[in-house]
Amino acid sequence: MTMEEAIHSVRGADRGALEQALSHWDRVAKPLNSLGVLEEDIVRIAGASGSHHISIDKKAIVVMCADNGIVEEGVTQTGQEVTAIVAGNMGKGCSCVCLMAEKAGAKVIPVDVGMNCCGEIPGVIPEKVSMGTKNFLREPAMSREQTVMAMEAGIRIAEGLKSRGYNLAGSGEMGIGNTTTSSAVLSVLLDQDPGQVTGRGAGLTAEGYKRKIRVIKDGIALHRPDREDPVDVLSKVGGLDLAALAGFYIGCGAVGLPVVIDGLITGAAALAAVGICPPVKDYLLASHISAEPAGAMVLKALGLKPAIQAGMCLGEGTGAAALFPLLDMAAVVYDRMSSFEEIHVEQYEHLK
Repeated sequence: MTMEEAIHSVRGADRGALEQALSHWDRVAKPLNSLGVLEEDIVRIAGASGSHHISIDKKAIVVMCADNGIVEEGVTQTGQEVTAIVAGNMGKGCSCVCLMAEKAGAKVIPVDVGMNCCGEIPGVIPEKVSMGTKNFLREPAMSREQTVMAMEAGIRIAEGLKSRGYNLAGSGEMGIGNTTTSSAVLSVLLDQDPGQVTGRGAGLTAEGYKRKIRVIKDGIALHRPDREDPVDVLSKVGGLDLAALAGFYIGCGAVGLPVVIDGLITGAAALAAVGICPPVKDYLLASHISAEPAGAMVLKALGLKPAIQAGMCLGEGTGAAALFPLLDMAAVVYDRMSSFEEIHVEQYEHLK
């Protein structure tokens, strides 16, 4: 699907499935709403998948990998070469998210949409648009055409998951410098001063942190990205990983695949996706509140409730990996727990 085709294919949540799932939870023999956000997530999965019969037995975490030219400005502790190293470890199944996903029964699928390296990396899906982005303090990060190309790569990945029978997706990213690009995107989309949405990322000195905020402010002032046009925002101050994630979320909406976002960076991409195609919001689940300053802000803007608050900020899709076992537990209660009728106990009622 092209981006336009995918956008036009996205429908809101199936209201019938939502209502049936809510009604089913009310009949489960336990106090009402006692699993909190996990119950709400199961209902969201029903609405996204179009059925109150929940199946989340086949899960994958898609990790979009790309490099960012803005690292030239000293906004990171490490160099771009780390992106390919970590992606290679994902391909071999030995990165943080892979180890967590193995315990959660999920497959990790790393995708190269723009790493600054030559040749294919074993175990990493090649979807390279360019060898990283430009330095957005000097010129736009990428062209609009490149942004759309990255988004359509994400859509293809979503289509592939659906065709292979996956029924729950997670999402993550790997790209040195992408806390800078995501903070820039969020500054525009949330209409917030960069100082309010920018954190230290993987670790910066006080001076490095000030420089990071200044770089974001100056880049936004130079390019004046249009808040009403998220594709413009992504192309001017974003990254290929963010664009691919935004396309992935739109693609998940188009094929009816519920998808878990991770932290700040995936949240920025999700906010862009929802700005482009509002019904996509119905297909998103939040895993945790990122420890980054804008973590809570982006979830509030998306209208999502996280199930986990653990001070996480690792990225890679580790939030999705952490949430998957909790969703499995909620799903088994939803599916196998006796009803009030079956145990001959009067059903709880919602009190006003």
